[in-house]
Amino acid sequence: MSATSAAAVAASETTPPLLSVRGLVKHFPISGGILGRTVGTVQAVDGVDFDIRKGETLGVVGESGCGKSTTARLVMHLIQPDTGDLRVEGRTIGLNLTLRELRRGVQMVFQDSFASLNPRLTIQDSIAFGPKVYGTPDREALARAHDLLQRVGLDPMSFGRRYPHELSGGQRQRVNIARALALQPKLLLLDEAVSALDKSVEAQVLNLLVDLKAQFDLTYMFISHDLNVVQYMSDRVMVMYLGRIAEIGPVETIYGDARHPYTRALLSAMPSMDPAKRTMEAPLAGDPPNPIDPPSGCRFHTRCPFAEAMCGTKVPALLRQSETTSHLVACHMADPKSGHSRAGEKL
Repeated sequence: MSATSAAAVAASETTPPLLSVRGLVKHFPISGGILGRTVGTVQAVDGVDFDIRKGETLGVVGESGCGKSTTARLVMHLIQPDTGDLRVEGRTIGLNLTLRELRRGVQMVFQDSFASLNPRLTIQDSIAFGPKVYGTPDREALARAHDLLQRVGLDPMSFGRRYPHELSGGQRQRVNIARALALQPKLLLLDEAVSALDKSVEAQVLNLLVDLKAQFDLTYMFISHDLNVVQYMSDRVMVMYLGRIAEIGPVETIYGDARHPYTRALLSAMPSMDPAKRTMEAPLAGDPPNPIDPPSGCRFHTRCPFAEAMCGTKVPALLRQSETTSHLVACHMADPKSGHSRAGEKL
């Protein structure tokens, strides 16, 4: 890393994060039997720590069921966390930050563009609804809705009075983005916001998100299973596996010098147009373990080609890889003091 890059990392870490998450846990009970007693719990999110700094885009990747969407819903308090400390600009949710204030400063765009909209409201009314709830006069709320429709590429005179079923999937997602911006939030949580769109429309919406981020000085948490899209959109990337963080760091580090075997397996599965980079064998063997009864120690050890006995008993800490980088890895091989036979080696 250059001296300039090291200085940039140091400067960013002295700035308080826009969102700070510590010890986030959510276990869903499973009921069964005649009496409906709790017979187990799904450990959807199990001790997650991360920060999102103002103006950046944090990409979140991982297999289905790893806890990406649950984490976003916990941040929004659409789901109540079991334990954990969530702070927005230094204010703790539930203490000196009310849920009403949280929802004004943090908004979410979901994957299903149709289910996200009220079918009985016109497009302009859907966008204006939030500002009206927060006390904005009707005329001003409607004017804001028209302005936002214009900014997301939809003519308010043509689309404002239409209903959701009269729009295409790409147009509905643009409406959802406009509605999320109506309360002038600082942070947008984008949960697979483009995954249901065809590729040409997806590219348009991604470019729109980049433009809107600059126009409104936004911060993004961008969740996607598409690693190419995450690479294009993100400043930093967080890799999750079975409810925990496996690796987190700058996008160029994650894609160019990943240290966790799971991250490397994900990246090796990325499709490529280069015939020389064809995947000849599956990068991972087996299915992800059951989140009801996850493996002890490192949760990836049952599928890791480098696993040793200690990996099944000791949980790896999420450790910084050097003093001049924000790259953190939860793997015994990335910890020189762990006792793993390959500790400190590069894969």
